[in-house]
Amino acid sequence: MFDYSTLKIIWWLLIGVLLIGFAIMDGHDMGVGTLLPFVGRSDLERRVVINTVGPHWDGNQVWFITGGGAIFAAWPLVYATAFSGFYWAMLVVLWALFFRPVGFDYRSKIHNATWRSTWDWGLFVGGAVPPLIFGVAFGNLLQGVPFQFDVYLVSTYTGSFWQLLNPFALLTGVVSSTMITMQGGSYLAHRTEGVIQARAIKGAIGAAVVMVLAFVAAGFWLQAIDGYRITSVINPSGLPDPLAKTVVREAGAWMANYGHQPLMWALPALGVLGAAMAALLLAMRKTLSAFVASSLAVLGVIGTAGASMFPFIMPSSSMPSASLTVWDSVSSHMTLGIMFWVTMVFMPLIVIYTSWAYSVMRGKVTAAYIEEHDHAAY
Repeated sequence: MFDYSTLKIIWWLLIGVLLIGFAIMDGHDMGVGTLLPFVGRSDLERRVVINTVGPHWDGNQVWFITGGGAIFAAWPLVYATAFSGFYWAMLVVLWALFFRPVGFDYRSKIHNATWRSTWDWGLFVGGAVPPLIFGVAFGNLLQGVPFQFDVYLVSTYTGSFWQLLNPFALLTGVVSSTMITMQGGSYLAHRTEGVIQARAIKGAIGAAVVMVLAFVAAGFWLQAIDGYRITSVINPSGLPDPLAKTVVREAGAWMANYGHQPLMWALPALGVLGAAMAALLLAMRKTLSAFVASSLAVLGVIGTAGASMFPFIMPSSSMPSASLTVWDSVSSHMTLGIMFWVTMVFMPLIVIYTSWAYSVMRGKVTAAYIEEHDHAAY
């Protein structure tokens, strides 16, 4: 069995893997939904777009559900504090996600132009809103969230929904939204042909360019934002107690980890170069390689956020000492240990099943296929 401090680091890494897996796998079908009204000009073209992700979008939700469950079990204080503080933002995400199952299953059941157009825009909302909100949430985490604990560790959130929509958070929302659109466009380009593929490539390249510009701008802006630094002694193997430390805020604190570990610069470099390579490969019609490059860009962007904040998970702007970190917001040693071995069993199964499903559904989705399977296709 691993010692407590090692398990804390392992679960920080595992939750990062789950978030990256969600952004890559569920992200590409959200990106396809975002592009749906724009790359599909006719009903037939939009059905082609929908059928590139229709058979497996719900399977990709496993990453989303598993990530949420892992945060609940491994970081219970983070889960409770985030879901109370970001309550209305989470509801917006939930309401947007409602459009996805209904839209995929019922959109093509009725031969009515208004009905189908309505659900096309519903799928757009379900694909575009969650990445934007998640990006805004990360922007607020980097600035600090206005919450505090009492002596019983009951959290009080003093902010509002509209305060979440500050300029820096909106910029990180643009990074997230364009990143997911790039991912979806790269996948759509690989699964389609002709005019739909051409429009998907154009959309993905445009998203990649905006993502790189917004990501670089956010990086420069981050250097001027007050970050967080622990000034007291930390016992990595100690029992969780988020109030048993001293935290200060200072400009440029989020860049300190890069000074201690220069190799971490590979993460933001991967975010920029991955997106640039995806755009270049799409222009060359090397769509599978472009999807891989786009996925690496996703890894770089999310990895940059996590590495910059480490060991903080959810800093507090109103009570810095109450900030939640890798060391003091976790479950018990036994819980983390049991969860680790369960993950070691089920994570490979998820990867194997997902790989098999995509190998079965590989190939182009064409208008001829939709016309031939009019009653069976989405």
